[in-house]
Amino acid sequence: MGGQRDINQVKNPRSQVTVVLAMSADGKIADRDRTAARFSSAHDLAHLETLVAQADAVLFGAGTLRAYGTCLSVRQRALVEQRETRHQPPQPIQIVCSQSGHLEPQWRFFQQPVPRWLLTSSAGAQHWSAMVEGDDGTYFDQVLPDLTEPMDWRSLLQRFHPLGIERLALLGGGTLVASFAEQDLIDEMHLTVCPLLLGGAAAPTPFDGTGLAIAQALKLQLIGVRQVENEVFLHYRRCHPKGD
Repeated sequence: MGGQRDINQVKNPRSQVTVVLAMSADGKIADRDRTAARFSSAHDLAHLETLVAQADAVLFGAGTLRAYGTCLSVRQRALVEQRETRHQPPQPIQIVCSQSGHLEPQWRFFQQPVPRWLLTSSAGAQHWSAMVEGDDGTYFDQVLPDLTEPMDWRSLLQRFHPLGIERLALLGGGTLVASFAEQDLIDEMHLTVCPLLLGGAAAPTPFDGTGLAIAQALKLQLIGVRQVENEVFLHYRRCHPKGD
C-alpha cells in the first residue's frame, strides 16, 4: 500500500497541509464563547506570520473570520522579500471556507490588500452573489462552489496544486482541522502552548468534530521544540506507519 500511495501522489500531487494553531495549556483554541483567541504573545504572532509567509495559500473557517474580522497578511518586509526570492506573489491567497456564504462585506478583511477566495456550497455562492449584487466592490477574486457534505478535501487539494498552491496553511477552526485530520491530509502541525487555562466542554480544541477511536489515531513525529518565555512552540510531522 505504501508504494501505491507514492505512485498516486506522483500522478496526482496535492497541496501539502500545515496546521498552525495557538492553544491554552489545557488544549483550547478559544474560550467558551468562541471569541477571538488573543491570548498568545507577540512572539507567537511573529511565528504565525513567518509560517503564513511560507505558504502559497491560507485556509480558515468562517467562524475564525467572524471572530477576528481580518486575516493575517504578510507585513514584515523581510518576509515579503523572501517570498519574492521564492517567486511567490507578495501575499498568499486567503481562502475563507463557509458553507452558507453568510459573510459581511463591511468586515475589514475585505479592505485588506490580499487575494481572497471563497470556498462555499452552491447555495452559499448564490447567497453571496445575491447579497453583493449591484455593489461595485470586488470582494473575492474567486468563488469556488465546491463545498459539499461530506467534503472530499483530497480532490480539492489535487486541484489546488496545479494552480500554484503547493503549501497550504490551515489556521482553524477546530472543526475544519478535524475534517482534514479525519481524511489523513495533515502533513505538519505547529502548536503554540500558551500559559493559561480556559476549560469547559464548550471551548473548542484544535481537533473538534466527532473524534477518532484510539486505533484510528494519527501518529505524529515531534521534530521541533522551542520555549520563548512562558510559551512552548511545538512542531510535528505526520508519521505514517510502515506499510501504510
